Amino acid sequence: MQIEQWSLQDAKNKFSSVVDAAQKGKAQVVTRRGVPAAVVLSIEEFEKFQRFDAAQSPSFIDHLLSMPTDDGEFERMDVQLRDFE
Repeated sequence: MQIEQWSLQDAKNKFSSVVDAAQKGKAQVVTRRGVPAAVVLSIEEFEKFQRFDAAQSPSFIDHLLSMPTDDGEFERMDVQLRDFE
């Protein structure tokens, strides 16, 4: 699948064409000085990525439950206090 690239100026001048192509399911890459800078996607594709990202991210509860457990005791470090006047 070939992704169409637009220079920033061309994308500005033909924004309707960029959006139309994205709505047809073809991601559109916008470049700035020849370097890819942004991608225009259809809302359907964007929502797919959002759902995938949400499914891959652990919930806060999962994060808390994955924390290591111990017996409640911590080894105390031997720390020298600094002198002050």
